[in-house]
Amino acid sequence: MWIKWLSVGIFFVLQTTGGAVHAQVFPQKPIKLIVPFAAGGSTDMVARLLAERMGPLLGQSVVVENRAGVGGVLGADAVAKAAPDGYTLLMGTVSTHGASPAIYKKIPYDAAKDFEPITNVMSVPSVLTIHPKVPAKTLQEFVALAKAAPGKYSYGSPGNGSLGHANVENLLQLAGIQVLHVPYKGGGPALNDAVAGQIDALTDNLPSTYPHIQAGRLRPLALLSPQRSKLLPDLPTYKEAGYPEMDEGGWFGLLAPAKTPRAVVLKINAAAHQAMQDPAFKARSDAIDGIAMANTPEQFGEQIKKALARYQRIAKSANIQLD
Repeated sequence: MWIKWLSVGIFFVLQTTGGAVHAQVFPQKPIKLIVPFAAGGSTDMVARLLAERMGPLLGQSVVVENRAGVGGVLGADAVAKAAPDGYTLLMGTVSTHGASPAIYKKIPYDAAKDFEPITNVMSVPSVLTIHPKVPAKTLQEFVALAKAAPGKYSYGSPGNGSLGHANVENLLQLAGIQVLHVPYKGGGPALNDAVAGQIDALTDNLPSTYPHIQAGRLRPLALLSPQRSKLLPDLPTYKEAGYPEMDEGGWFGLLAPAKTPRAVVLKINAAAHQAMQDPAFKARSDAIDGIAMANTPEQFGEQIKKALARYQRIAKSANIQLD
């Protein structure tokens, strides 16, 4: 009988300490951090900034791999289907865990169930800009112009179903205006045509647009962020301009496949938070007006739920749905 109880006791100890042991030996090889967008963009920049500083803290390299396509869906799906061992992570965004799941009918992963949130990393505001040829100095003036001439003005986005598309459609629904959507194959071409005056308006991440705003090639109207920008302190947020529903900008956060051991999740969380305290990380974050978003896995999970609910509402009200 005592042998039976000894076996039960050993099993219980293994079950309760297994996660801790796993965390002690993790990692034993390089970690892959998948960025579901092309190299050079904001998501890629934040991922590389974090990976460079997390590697030494974990004792293994954190290697960034870009897998772009379908609004971030391809890269996110690769992580959802990876082994839940902590060696394949995702730099998730409001696209992969908000807009894309709401907009695409046949998305191959469940944004709420197929991932373990680790931590949010950074929020970067996006900004609505217009070409200087448009005779509006404020968002209210642009809305008035669009109401007076439905369909006359146009806006560009990185593509159908993109975050830029969803956010502008949200504004159009709230303001009751009609502005022609011109989808592009990526944010770069859309930004180029906005600067050239081929389209009238564009929503893009502030770091990408800021040089053109500084040079007077684009005029900013509103910031999608919970707070004003240090780079553009006089620019009102959407909430200040009369659209309180639009109060959250884009964010970038770490996720692992579902069922990744809790101890491993917490070890990566701690390393990420420590990396974010690095002076060089803070300096680079400040340069792009990034807002630190370090939080617990549970808090990040709540942010994801909020994003999913918000973009489901937008997709339904604006009738944005893609196969």
